[in-house]
Amino acid sequence: MRKTSIIAFLLLIAIAVTATSIYAWRWLHAPITNVAATNFEVVRGASVGVIGNQLKQAGWIQHPRVWSLWARYKQLGSKIKAGEYALTPGLTPEQLLQLLTSGNVILHSLTIVEGSTYAELRRNIAQRDDIKHTLNNASDAEVMQLLGMPDQHPEAQFFPDTYQFAKGITDIDILRIAQQRMQRELNAAWQARSPDLLLQSPYEALILASIVEKETALASERPVIAGVFIERLSRGMLLQTDPTVIYGLGDSYDGNLHKADLLRDTPYNTYIRAGLTPTPICLPGAAALRAAVNPQRTGALYFVATGRGDGSHYFSHDLNQHNAAVQRYLATLRHH
Repeated sequence: MRKTSIIAFLLLIAIAVTATSIYAWRWLHAPITNVAATNFEVVRGASVGVIGNQLKQAGWIQHPRVWSLWARYKQLGSKIKAGEYALTPGLTPEQLLQLLTSGNVILHSLTIVEGSTYAELRRNIAQRDDIKHTLNNASDAEVMQLLGMPDQHPEAQFFPDTYQFAKGITDIDILRIAQQRMQRELNAAWQARSPDLLLQSPYEALILASIVEKETALASERPVIAGVFIERLSRGMLLQTDPTVIYGLGDSYDGNLHKADLLRDTPYNTYIRAGLTPTPICLPGAAALRAAVNPQRTGALYFVATGRGDGSHYFSHDLNQHNAAVQRYLATLRHH
């Protein structure tokens, strides 16, 4: 009798386990309904158990323990990737697990604008809540040390483009991505430089590219403007370009360039200091880099805006032509 009872008890356990397994299987493969589409963030280092409980709190799964046990059984518990995921109604708990192990996270984007400065980039990053801030009040020198570029000025070391990233990327990591991209772009441009280029190093090309970037947004004019500056350098003439003066003024620049500013002695005042500036003055794009290493030397020594509103310039070979072009520019402004 006792043996019969034991057998009956074991049979009941087997039935219960089977029924539970069938229910769990059906639940794992049943579409999740009565939920709204949402974004769910998996925090780096979170265990599968913690993630399961968070999904339950968010209303996405009813049985977090079953879900986490299934993840471990499938050997996927340790393969869940940190990031932000888009959850949509109709997913099954099994598909939800597959999604979280796929790494198919929502991508955020950061646009570094051509012609912007390193300081503006730092401020932009500091304002983002989808980037993890580790630099805080780190100095420029400390940032460059972390990037493996000690004693290097940060201006122009970060390539302007739109970068996509998963939520939670660190500020230093996104700077590193843009810095490595700039190195690749600069090296590629330097390898394709004109054989008779006056510039002596990739860094000089970077400086000139930054000046060209600030002087024009017209693709057709970049090589010509680079050619003007190369022509002036070859003749020992001052570059006399306003953007360098403005950069040297820093926070004291009030939006208007005054005559006194052109006389103020800063390392970036190309009206009174010969040669290239000591560092770049902005973050140049690929087109400006290519123009700097392949300048179009037309013999022009001067340029001034046409005033037409399209960003174009008049180019002149001598001072008389340039003065006439300036008068045309002023006349155009008066008629507008």
